[in-house]
Amino acid sequence: MDQLAFYRAKLAYEIDSWDVAEQQKQGKPLLLVDGRSPAAYAAETLPGAINLPHRGITADSTAQLPRDVLLVTFCDGIGCNASTKTALKLAELGFSVKELQGGVDWWKRDGYPTVAGGASCDINTAADCGCGG
Repeated sequence: MDQLAFYRAKLAYEIDSWDVAEQQKQGKPLLLVDGRSPAAYAAETLPGAINLPHRGITADSTAQLPRDVLLVTFCDGIGCNASTKTALKLAELGFSVKELQGGVDWWKRDGYPTVAGGASCDINTAADCGCGG
């Protein structure tokens, strides 16, 4: 892969906090998907995010997700790969997906608020760690 193709692909599949916030301000449809455990989601997540732990993602568990909206996956941050696992599984199921760079950590560093999570999709209650292996 040449250098230009690499950077084009990176921008096609990743998004940063500022771009998410701008899309939200402009009313562009996107759905934030927290791929961590229900416990991590309950402790802290991004406003408006749903919890869909990566280990339990299947066609059945995602049947109610919109197909016409960009799904933005995230996890704790750069040391966690739950967002990548979530993005991969959702892309394999045919969803349009981007991964949030830096996750919750960089979201907060950029000055955006977090909230305690609400009701989880609860498809994977077995994992209590944030990234869930």
